[in-house]
Amino acid sequence: MAIEVASSVVSKLQMLSTSDHASVVSMNLFVALLCACIVLGHLLEENRWMNESITALLIGIATGVVILLLSGGKSSHILVFSEDLFFIYLLPPIIFNAGFQVKKKQFFVNFMTITSFGAIGTLISCVIITFGATQAFKMMDIGPLDIGDYLAIGAIFAATDSVCTLQVLNQDETPLLYSLVFGEGVVNDATSVVLFNAIQSFDLDRLNPSIAVHFLGNFLYLFIASTLLGVLTGLLSAYVIKKLYIGRHSTDREVALMMLMAYLSYMLAELFYLSGILTVFFCGIVMSHYTWHNVTESSRVTTKHSFATLSFVAEIFIFLYVGMDALDIEKWKFVSDSPGTSIATSAVLLGLILLGRAAFVFPLSFLSNLTKKQQHQKLSFRQQVIIWWAGLMRGAVSMALAYNQFTRSGHTQLRSNAIMITSTITVVLFSTVVFGLLTKPLIRLLLPHHHQKPTNSMTTTESSTPKSVIVPLLGEARDSEADLEGHEIHRPNSIRALLSTPTHTVHRLWRKFDDSFMRPVFGGRGFVPVEPGSPTERNGTVWR
Repeated sequence: MAIEVASSVVSKLQMLSTSDHASVVSMNLFVALLCACIVLGHLLEENRWMNESITALLIGIATGVVILLLSGGKSSHILVFSEDLFFIYLLPPIIFNAGFQVKKKQFFVNFMTITSFGAIGTLISCVIITFGATQAFKMMDIGPLDIGDYLAIGAIFAATDSVCTLQVLNQDETPLLYSLVFGEGVVNDATSVVLFNAIQSFDLDRLNPSIAVHFLGNFLYLFIASTLLGVLTGLLSAYVIKKLYIGRHSTDREVALMMLMAYLSYMLAELFYLSGILTVFFCGIVMSHYTWHNVTESSRVTTKHSFATLSFVAEIFIFLYVGMDALDIEKWKFVSDSPGTSIATSAVLLGLILLGRAAFVFPLSFLSNLTKKQQHQKLSFRQQVIIWWAGLMRGAVSMALAYNQFTRSGHTQLRSNAIMITSTITVVLFSTVVFGLLTKPLIRLLLPHHHQKPTNSMTTTESSTPKSVIVPLLGEARDSEADLEGHEIHRPNSIRALLSTPTHTVHRLWRKFDDSFMRPVFGGRGFVPVEPGSPTERNGTVWR
C-alpha cells in the first residue's frame, strides 16, 4: 500500500515537473517573439504602411501556423487567453500611459466633442449593430441567439480599439485627430464595458422605459464616480510625495509609489464596480499635472520612460497573442462544415461597423461645428473621414467581451457561439490589418500638410507634459493663459462674451483656480517646496 502511494506521489510530481517545464518553454518562446516584434518594428519604422501592432499581429498568426503544424492540428497558441490577464494586467498600463502623456489642453478643449463621440456615439453604434445583426442573423439561421446575445453583439462591436489608435495616429503630426479619436476610444471602451455589463445584469424579458432610464442613470454615475476616483487617487499621490518629499532619501521609493498608486486607482475602481478604464486614464492626467512635477529630475525621466515602456510591451503582447489565438482549432472546427456562414457573418458585422460609425461621426461632427464660432475650430469633412476611418478598428476589448458572452472558460460547444467567436476574430484581424494599414496613407492623402508640420491653429505643443521632457530642459517655464490659442485670452466683459468663448473662459478660470488653490496644496510646476537636493533648489526657484 505504501509503495502504491509513493508511486502515485512520484507520478504526480513528474507530471507537475513536466507542466512547469512546458510553461517555461512557452514563456521563453513568447518573450523571444516579443523581442522579434520590437526588432522588426524598428526596422519598419519608416514604412508608410506598417506599424508595430500590425507587425505583432502578423508574427502571431505566423507563429500560430507553425505551432498548429508542429502539434498536428491540436493547438495554435502557447498561452490561454484570459479576460483577467487582459483587463487586470495588460490594459491598465496602456490606458494610464495614454492619460499620462496626453496633451491635456488639446484633450480638454475638445472634451465635449470627445464625450459625445465616446458616449452618445457608442450608444448609436450599438443600436444600429444590434438591429442589423438581429435582422441579418435570423435570415442566415446561424443558430439560437436570444435578445441578450444580440444586445451583447452590439456592445461588443461598438467597442473601438484605442490601443491600435496609439499606433496608427501620431500625437505630434495630427494632435487634434489623435486627441479626438483616442479620447473617444477611452470613453467608448468604458461605455461599451458598462453597456455590456448592464445587458448581462438587466432582466431583458421585461423591457420597458424604466430600464433605459436606469441604464442612463447608471452610466452617469459610473462616469462621474470613476472620473472622481481617478482624480482623487492622483491628487493623493501628489500630496503625499509633495509633503514627504521621498526623493531626498530614495528616488526608487517615489518612482515605486507613483507606479503603485497608478495601479491602485484601477484596482479600486474594479473593487467598487466602477470603470477602471476611465479611472486610470484621469489618474494619469492628474499625476502628469501635479505628481510628476513633485519628484526629482531623475525620477521624472525614469517614470516617463517606465510608463511608456510598460505600455509599449503590453500593446505588443496583446496583438501578438490575438494573432496566435486567431487560429485556435477548437473554435474553427465547429464552423468547418459551413465556412460560408462564418464569412457571411463576418462581412455583415464589418458592414454594420462601417454604418454604425458613420451614423454618429458625421452628424455629431456637424453639431459640434455649430457650436464653434471660428472656421479653424471646425472639423473639416476630410478630418471627419479620418475620424470615421481611424475608429473602425476592433481589438482586444471586443475579443474579451466576446469570450465572456459566448464561451465558458475560453471553450464553447455550441455552433452559434463558435460562429460568433470566429467572426469576432475575423473582424478583429481584418479591421486591424486592412484599416490599420490604410490609415497612414489616408492621412497623407487627405491632410498632406499635417504630415510635414502640424499647422492647425487649434493645436498646441504642451511643454509641461512628461512626453516633452528632456533633462537639460527641466526648467520652470510656466504655462500661460495665452498659450491655448497662441494669443491673449481676454477677460469677458459680458455674459454674451462669456458664452461666445466658453473654452477660453473655462481655461482662464481653471488656471486661476489651479494657481490659487490646487498647486499650493498638491504641488506641480513652480509650487514644489525647496528641500536639500530637490529640483527647485538646483533650478534656483522659490516656492510660491
